[in-house]
Amino acid sequence: MKQKKIILNENSETNDIRLNKFLSDAGVCSRREADKLIEQGKVTVNGVKAVMGQRVSKLDVVMCNGKKVSFDEEMVLLLLNKPEGIECTSDKSNKDNVIDFINYPKKVFYVGRLDKNSCGLLLLTNDGDLANKIAKSVNGHEKEYIVKVNKKITDDFIRQMSNGVEILDTITKKCLVTKIDDYTFKIILTQGLNRQIRRMCDALSYKVVYLQRIRIMNLKLGNLKLGTYRNATPEEVSGLIKMLRY
Repeated sequence: MKQKKIILNENSETNDIRLNKFLSDAGVCSRREADKLIEQGKVTVNGVKAVMGQRVSKLDVVMCNGKKVSFDEEMVLLLLNKPEGIECTSDKSNKDNVIDFINYPKKVFYVGRLDKNSCGLLLLTNDGDLANKIAKSVNGHEKEYIVKVNKKITDDFIRQMSNGVEILDTITKKCLVTKIDDYTFKIILTQGLNRQIRRMCDALSYKVVYLQRIRIMNLKLGNLKLGTYRNATPEEVSGLIKMLRY
């Protein structure tokens, strides 16, 4: 399994990195959520409230929500078959938050998002760099879904979904859409607009009644039971990292 490392700069204990990256690499949360925690005054550096854009070194004592931030040696990458109703949030005041649901013994955070009303493959990790590289839609990483809609699928629907649909003041990228039966289709996306599939279907006067993600890049849901998770295999991790290098 790949070893998790924090690189501040070679041969120096005083070179620094941005605080949000420090928190992300430590597996506390994503960089975006780290910025929110800093803005909310929940992060301190050497006993002083942190500020946006602050840089820290490994000599600094960083606290988040009253707990010292430390690093795990081994990189964790989990594949969860998320049920409907579980929400991609680390907010513990939300009883449906995915972190409490998975109840993993080490600090992990989710990679990207999967709607509360959707189910299927969700990744969780303690490696901030890995999470950022997977989640960036500009990298064109494939995500595959099974979708059921409320009325019969036509050839025109498949054509329009494949060629691009106008949502959120843009046209979605061309994608591969395959009809499975009268009400179900498979779609492979390489971008990650907010609630993209649901919005695409809405724009074409269809309603999504079931949405399941079955693959992220080389990581497949397979026969993983709903509500359970497993560790990525060494082969999966190796293949994933190789893909992320290109």
